[in-house]
Amino acid sequence: MSGIGGLGANDMALKPVRNLQDASAQGPNGISVKITWNAGALARVNGIISKKQELIDSEVLRLCSPFVPFRTGALEQSGTMGTVIGSGEVKYIAPYARHQYYRTARTRSYDPRRGGMWFERMKTANKTEILRLINQT
Repeated sequence: MSGIGGLGANDMALKPVRNLQDASAQGPNGISVKITWNAGALARVNGIISKKQELIDSEVLRLCSPFVPFRTGALEQSGTMGTVIGSGEVKYIAPYARHQYYRTARTRSYDPRRGGMWFERMKTANKTEILRLINQT
């Protein structure tokens, strides 16, 4: 699945920070500034990122639910079973999921919201809410 608006698929997955580097600068008036990171800052930052990714993954599954084609519920359930919450990847693992996503109509006679390209349509319908969630502190 891909990202929101101008964001690509990889922009939905938050990447862990590998290194926090100290920095220093000197202003034109001779004042110098040095930033030194606390030893535990990296673990705290990555903990926050991990929790935020779990929240995003869960919300993507929840918000996609009304858009996923539904006959028996197996396709929708395959998203829950195929997704590792916190991984940054939502996967629908039913054998027919790819066909349903890319090669079927975007609406169904039984429910016009359900149909192919459900992730893209969910993003369009919930873009503001998802961006708020991503940017939330």
